[in-house]
Amino acid sequence: MNPAAYESTFFLALRRMRAPLITIILIYAVSVVGLTLVPGVDAEGQPTRLSLFHAFYFISYTATTIGFGEIPYAFSDGQRLWVIVCIYLSVIGWAYSIGTLLALLQDQNFRNAVRLQRFGQKVRHLREPFYLVCGYGETGQLICRALDPLGLRAVVIEIDEGRVSQLDLHGLSADVPALAADARQPEVLKLAGLTHRCCRGVIALTNDDNANLAIAIAARLLAPGLPALCRAETVETANNMASFGTRHIINPFDKFGRYLALSLHAPAAYHLLEWLTGVPGTVVEPHRDPPRGRWVLCGHGRFGKVMVSTLEEMGIPVTIIDHAPPVEGDERWVRGDGAGAPALLAAGIREVVGVVACTNDDVNNLSIVVTARELNPNLFVVLRQNLQANQALFDAFESDFTVVPSQIVARECLAILTTPLLAPFLSEIKQRGEAWASTLLDQLTERFGWEAPTVWSARVDADQAPALLRLLSVPAGPPVTLGDVLFDPHDRAQELECRVLYLARADDSTVMLPHRHTPIQAGDRLLLAGRGAARGALDLTLHNENALDYVLWGREIPGGWVWEQLAKFHARWLGSGNAPRSGDAAS
Repeated sequence: MNPAAYESTFFLALRRMRAPLITIILIYAVSVVGLTLVPGVDAEGQPTRLSLFHAFYFISYTATTIGFGEIPYAFSDGQRLWVIVCIYLSVIGWAYSIGTLLALLQDQNFRNAVRLQRFGQKVRHLREPFYLVCGYGETGQLICRALDPLGLRAVVIEIDEGRVSQLDLHGLSADVPALAADARQPEVLKLAGLTHRCCRGVIALTNDDNANLAIAIAARLLAPGLPALCRAETVETANNMASFGTRHIINPFDKFGRYLALSLHAPAAYHLLEWLTGVPGTVVEPHRDPPRGRWVLCGHGRFGKVMVSTLEEMGIPVTIIDHAPPVEGDERWVRGDGAGAPALLAAGIREVVGVVACTNDDVNNLSIVVTARELNPNLFVVLRQNLQANQALFDAFESDFTVVPSQIVARECLAILTTPLLAPFLSEIKQRGEAWASTLLDQLTERFGWEAPTVWSARVDADQAPALLRLLSVPAGPPVTLGDVLFDPHDRAQELECRVLYLARADDSTVMLPHRHTPIQAGDRLLLAGRGAARGALDLTLHNENALDYVLWGREIPGGWVWEQLAKFHARWLGSGNAPRSGDAAS
């Protein structure tokens, strides 16, 4: 669909209705002129003719089948004969016009034009920040559902009309403008708000690497200041995106390969990462660490290649089962289907410590791991899940790792969009060592349990912390530390169920696990983890001056304009000496 071809549905309709409209105009013109030429008689029986106005008035209601009567006098037989001709002409004309109009309304091109124009109007009228989501598959649905409760809008482009039509069934609270179109077309991206002043980013999530690359290039050229998050499943596409300056390139297979490598050499760091990036409210159960020894891998596709590379880099030998081994006679390769016992036995499944089922077919992957577990019950199982719709089947099988590419991409995108400080913090975790990560994991899980916490970012600026910023802007004002504000604004004796994990200053300096006595400065960015209720309570403290005053010094100042005025009047009245002394009050 080319948006330039449908700039105006009005003119498109006029072009299609040109012949019927000309026909109607000609019928009216001939009927009116003929009616003025046919002689009639007035009330006294004198010859007369209808004026143009009376003729047009009569033909107007007669041709539309209303039929008020003969005006201004009863018609002569000649006039009535002409009116009969006009009636049949108008019926033919209107039938032709209505038939053409109905055909126009059913025409797919016209319906596309109307849908395109409505979509463009919705996007142009947006006055709040939104993200442009290209691709509404499983990953796109996860992201839209996660953005909705955060109050962040989305605009969707999806090439499959079936998925677009199902969007209204997903129960999102905000209206999501959606268009069934090819996101590779720059005009489509512009129509969807790529250059809109409220657009905050582009998320390319299609299952076509070439389409994601085209979106990344368009975003770089048309909106160079806009962040782009792009999915890429091949190294070549990722490198091409990077060459155009794409900031965030997410390869789900490469990302999981890094997770597996981290779990092999630093299990505590991996558990900490999994706990911090889990869906809030879900229980993250610590699983056994991947064992060292020989592994078997079934399916040497894109994901299989990444897994083989990861395991070999960690010094773990791998036997690969594939239908078409690239090397014959190599002991690492076994020709066959991993779903059958013969191929698994030939790969030494009874002696290995782990198995990876990574084909692009969910049923085949489940068949592989079920057969492998029957032959070796102690196997460490890594299982690839391609479709979210098969979740019930994968839940029934207890694997050690279940790889869901759509969830990996969605979680990575949401972490970048909603908690930008999480990525540098996780990078620091990987560099600090296993002992440091183990200590921090024990501290956090001892305080919050193994339920995945709410992780969020807060910035000391006019938008996210206006009350605190005003206090810090007071010359020679009292210093405020992190520990000072982490109390309940409803009961300052209760400490909030959260912890500051990372602090980034305005001068680009950072502090890992800042102490509660660390002073807060204007422009600071904080990464916090804890209970969801703590986030709302802290937001109230940062936004409301009365709540901040209560948390810091315990002063309960009346809220609202009326109560503030009464409090000021009461203070002036006490200062004037009119208030009763204690003795007077007693008497």
